[in-house]
Amino acid sequence: MTCANHTSLPVLNAKDFTTDQDVRWCPGCGDYAILTCVRKVLPKLPFRKEDFVFVSGIGCAARFPYYMDTFGVHSIHGRAPAVATGVKLANPDLHVVVVSGDGDLLSIGGNHTMHAMRRNLDFTILLLNNKIYGLTKGQYSPTSEFGKVTATTPFGSIDYPINPISLAVACGCTFIARSIDIDMKHLSVVIQRAIEHKGTSFVEIYQDCNIFNHQAWFYASQKDTKADATIFLEHGKPLIFGKDRDKGIRFHQGKMEIVELGNGVTESDLIVHDETDHSLAFLYAQMSHPQFPEPLGIIHANPDKPTYDTLVQKQIKASFERHGEPDLQTLINGNDTWEIK
Repeated sequence: MTCANHTSLPVLNAKDFTTDQDVRWCPGCGDYAILTCVRKVLPKLPFRKEDFVFVSGIGCAARFPYYMDTFGVHSIHGRAPAVATGVKLANPDLHVVVVSGDGDLLSIGGNHTMHAMRRNLDFTILLLNNKIYGLTKGQYSPTSEFGKVTATTPFGSIDYPINPISLAVACGCTFIARSIDIDMKHLSVVIQRAIEHKGTSFVEIYQDCNIFNHQAWFYASQKDTKADATIFLEHGKPLIFGKDRDKGIRFHQGKMEIVELGNGVTESDLIVHDETDHSLAFLYAQMSHPQFPEPLGIIHANPDKPTYDTLVQKQIKASFERHGEPDLQTLINGNDTWEIK
């Protein structure tokens, strides 16, 4: 099956991507909003339902493939990027989306996530980050904050949390973004850009687990705090934030600093976001509340780096041209087999 060069495509809507399965998440879980958002985004893309494959690992978020009326694989713990790699290499025309949580993708699956990003496989990774293990009832995860009290850390976690954006930047991921579950409009734009990107796209989504880690992202989600606690990145525009849009971020003596506009400070003094600038992405990754507003939006995008799957196909083609079609039986026999008569 291939999915390229369709002469005509059906007109789809969100219902076309909805299965007959009951969605089994806790009432109020942020996963509902993300699922709704993905179902609304896919009909905007010029592909058939059969062109998509959703792959997950283990955890609450890993139920995603059951709720998407597309092809899907509910794989094993932490191995979703590895399975997605196999799917993409077997059929490069498919659009593969990995959906899983911070525990699955950054703990047991951290190695697979890291290597998928450095290889630049052409698929999308949606990391639903609630800073907790929800499915197993509230143990601390790789993104839980220092001092977090949970069932497995009754005296507070002494682990320093991993920074998903820093990991993606360090691995050379060619598309890095962040959004939040309650902002459907912003999340839709980010997910659409991610799926359209040619290469590995990594999206961290702040997601609320209202049962085991409620309000983990409270500062980034509430009307009276999010304007000062977050900053929306827009390509080609200066870094401005705040309820009254009166604060900005500039470079001073080689470091970023927050300034108030006015009294001689203008927009021309501020950092201008360039999503193609990898060095800026390193700096954005270190911005965290409360010292800095946390960046939301497209942090980095590099569409020019060749993808792993494209390079594999080129190697296969070059080998065929040089040596011809391989004979399977000859390959099996090799040089170390003989007949006994």
